[in-house]
Amino acid sequence: MASSIGNEKSVNPVLRISQLDALELNKALEQLVWSQFTSCFHGFKPGVLAHFEPEVKAFLCLILWKFTVYSKNATVGQAILNIQYKNNLSQTEKYQPLSKHQKLWYLIFTVGGRWLEERCYDLFSNRQQQSFCKIKSYISFISGLLKLCGLLNFLIFLRKGTFATLTERILGIRSVFCKPQSVRQVGFEYMNRELLWHGFAEFLIYLLPLINVQKLKLKISSWCLPIAGLSNSENTLAAHCRECSLCGEWPTMPHTIGCPHVFCYYCIKSNFLFDMCFTCPKCGSEVHSLQPLKYKIEMTELHV
Repeated sequence: MASSIGNEKSVNPVLRISQLDALELNKALEQLVWSQFTSCFHGFKPGVLAHFEPEVKAFLCLILWKFTVYSKNATVGQAILNIQYKNNLSQTEKYQPLSKHQKLWYLIFTVGGRWLEERCYDLFSNRQQQSFCKIKSYISFISGLLKLCGLLNFLIFLRKGTFATLTERILGIRSVFCKPQSVRQVGFEYMNRELLWHGFAEFLIYLLPLINVQKLKLKISSWCLPIAGLSNSENTLAAHCRECSLCGEWPTMPHTIGCPHVFCYYCIKSNFLFDMCFTCPKCGSEVHSLQPLKYKIEMTELHV
């Protein structure tokens, strides 16, 4: 009992969520490798890999097993999360890697079992003999029994958090951290500062769309730089406003809004329809009435 307790203390336990994340990363990697492999056959006839798909998948999984579990005692998902397999059958307190038999049986259970399940229907579908029918029924029964055992193992894993899959429980391999995980200490000052900043950011995100920033800026600029010496006569409009106050080009169908500035009809109309509180960008005056400019501005005045 003392040795077992010491062994448990020497092992760094892995969180359940970390073990489940490692399994999901392994599935994502297999799908990525398969998609990259199938993309090499886009130029061939459709269905080239259909007859050999289980064998090709098994071969790719064999290569992954060779460079992950066999050489590093960890899958790709476990390596990303700083996890690796430990031989849980050993009685020593120190870390013991997986034996060769455990690695080979891991390959048989994961890759071989999946290949047999995918090939079972093709192997015995065209066989009419009674013996082949019995073998097929036995394999189907064993497959269903293994899935039921996998479900029970998953429920036990949720309670104890030791073996995430049935293969790990049968082979006696357990997920442990490669290096001790240090607990990060977070101060209350840092947490309060982060909470206040996030609250202030959410308040700004809610408030800023409700503020007409352009109108406020123009209002402030009109107070700081008051306009003087401009009359509202048509001659002043023609002499001082030879460009649209919005687009900066020669005004097309020039219109006024009641201030000493000229706008293109389409510029002022589109902006007024978009914002009913539209103000002049030069002086900040609101739109009182949209009226055409009666004075004729000739294009030849550009060269004067």
